[in-house]
Amino acid sequence: MSAPLLRGSEHASAAVRTDAFFAPQRTSSEHLPSADIFVRNVVRGALEVFAGVREAEQLARWTTEDVYRAVVVRAGLAARARSARRMPTPRDVHEIRSVHLSSPADGVVEATVIAAARTRTRAIALRIEGLDGRWRVTALALL
Repeated sequence: MSAPLLRGSEHASAAVRTDAFFAPQRTSSEHLPSADIFVRNVVRGALEVFAGVREAEQLARWTTEDVYRAVVVRAGLAARARSARRMPTPRDVHEIRSVHLSSPADGVVEATVIAAARTRTRAIALRIEGLDGRWRVTALALL
């Protein structure tokens, strides 16, 4: 049995439908776990990556490709700076002081987090989106 022949425009239309089917699918907030807990865990993990006590690969599942690449670059720069100053890797425990969440659309949460360690307090801004049934970080800024 052979496949039906498609004209050029029909073939292109079928390809577009197939690409959309395999692209990341949006997920509603009601089908996702607590955004607050996810944000706290991801921020703690990102701070540990930047401090050099966690591998960036551990965050790959929870971030988009662009965010992951930015985390890897920033972690590398932080490691080089520590090496140039001959500083050991700090083992600070980060305390999440506050988390503020806002939801501009269903399945999208924007958060600001204040985290404190022994020597400094940091602000982190991030955007998470429900994709393929789980939260994924689509933007991350360490201020």
